[in-house]
Amino acid sequence: MGITWRSLKTVAGFFSAIILTQFGANTSAIAADTVVVRLGLFTESISLTELQNAAKTGELPGSLKPYAKGLSEQERRFFLGALGMNVPMNVVTIDKLLNTQIGTSILNDFATALVRKDKAGVQALRSGLVLGSTAPQGLSILSFIAAYPSKRLEINLPQAFIVAGSLNTAFWRTQQFMLAIAPQLNPKTPQIAFPFDPSQPGSAEVKILNLSLNDQKRGRKIPVDIYWSTAATANKPVIVFSHGFASVRTDLRYLAEHLASHGYVVAALEHPGSNEANTNLAFQGKTRVVKPQEFLDRPQDISFVLDELEKLNQTANNPLQGKLATTNAMVVGYSFGGGTALAVAGAELQLERLKQRCKKNLASLSLGEGMQCIAEELPENTYQLRDTRIKQAIALNPTTSLIFGETGLTKVQVPTLVLAGSADKTTPALTEQIVAFNKIPSPKWLVGIVGGTHLSVKDPSKTLDQIGQPNTPISGGEVVGEQAADVRKYLKAIALAFAAQMTPEAKNYAIFLTSDYAQFASTAAFPFRLITQIPPDAMAVVKEFVEK
Repeated sequence: MGITWRSLKTVAGFFSAIILTQFGANTSAIAADTVVVRLGLFTESISLTELQNAAKTGELPGSLKPYAKGLSEQERRFFLGALGMNVPMNVVTIDKLLNTQIGTSILNDFATALVRKDKAGVQALRSGLVLGSTAPQGLSILSFIAAYPSKRLEINLPQAFIVAGSLNTAFWRTQQFMLAIAPQLNPKTPQIAFPFDPSQPGSAEVKILNLSLNDQKRGRKIPVDIYWSTAATANKPVIVFSHGFASVRTDLRYLAEHLASHGYVVAALEHPGSNEANTNLAFQGKTRVVKPQEFLDRPQDISFVLDELEKLNQTANNPLQGKLATTNAMVVGYSFGGGTALAVAGAELQLERLKQRCKKNLASLSLGEGMQCIAEELPENTYQLRDTRIKQAIALNPTTSLIFGETGLTKVQVPTLVLAGSADKTTPALTEQIVAFNKIPSPKWLVGIVGGTHLSVKDPSKTLDQIGQPNTPISGGEVVGEQAADVRKYLKAIALAFAAQMTPEAKNYAIFLTSDYAQFASTAAFPFRLITQIPPDAMAVVKEFVEK
């Protein structure tokens, strides 16, 4: 059986994953002296002594040599280097991180990759990590194996591949960041009383007006669903929704209905070059998944819709006449739409660094980064797509890491709220949202959903195919549907509070855009975080990651 470079990298990642797990207080005089790799009926035993010698000598273990004939020198160095790798995070920080709900889920996932007949995998992992961390060189693969409370450490390799599939430094740094911005609660401080519950629907009945708009200049037909109620007034901003890649305008239907019930007019548009229908055609080989021009067309779609809404506002005998404040608009974008929202809010597309980065190893990119690389075919290096009618922006799990270059986000000129899920693998929080937030000028808000995945904010009707899949970030599952109800409830509250900052009711809603309310709204499954600037401890995490 041949061993590929990718499989070696995954095995090394799995060993790293085992290291970065929760500590317990158990000890044992028994320690592992053999690692057994199981792949179906095939098993191969590697002694701890062999691994220790391999780390010292730079030579592959003898028991692996029959299977390693096809390895390049680079692949051999990678495998051997993994044996000498130490934990890149503070032990105390890891302990705090994994003494949380998400940490327990991660630990349980790691345990599924261990072959143990006594079903004590989780506790054995804890014991091995505690003893391994006391080694002179600190916690490493070898010190963990030496301390593991069993004579044999047996790994189910296919399951290890699944567990390790999404493991990367950015993921762990994200968890470290979320811990660093956790509120420091004083038990002597009296609990704040909140005047009302902004997550509850308003009293107005929601209606939906379906439009089919045609931008003849660009040859784009844009469907728009307008959510409104008789409580709508020109004193409140028009809110425009931009959906994610390969999706539809009902991505955030529950949020549109919530805002409309409180008197806002919400225009949820569909981008024809990156919606579900376009993706289906691409799968049939009839078009590209996304054309580079789509990065320019999406913000222009929003501007076009605002143009058309202004015409509607002045058209007699329609229920929305005089109720559309199109010059005082807010944009809400999700995923690809989050990047669109930032662009129309003033963020400049800066493609020089993107074009350089995307010529290199594409296999190392996240899905979000890979999507942004499509823009490398655009002819110019900079594009400014701001619409001055946009006065506020909400970017939910946005893509930002490559498309806006080093300084593009510094050009955002409106109050901005960025939401990040700590378990989002599609648009990883640290690379796509947290670093971006640091560049955006104030006033700004960063909302962290601890345990939230990429699809957690989407309307349940659009995530039915995800229900029943594993719900932890390591196993690859998405937390959606009823399991993500807490996330959607909190988003309804803060989105309404944010929109209200453009109205005479701003002061009444400001309290909901605070860390106190985030703590109040938090649940056991989803601790929420909200900050307006990154504190020093958390900034150190960001800087360390960026510098590396």
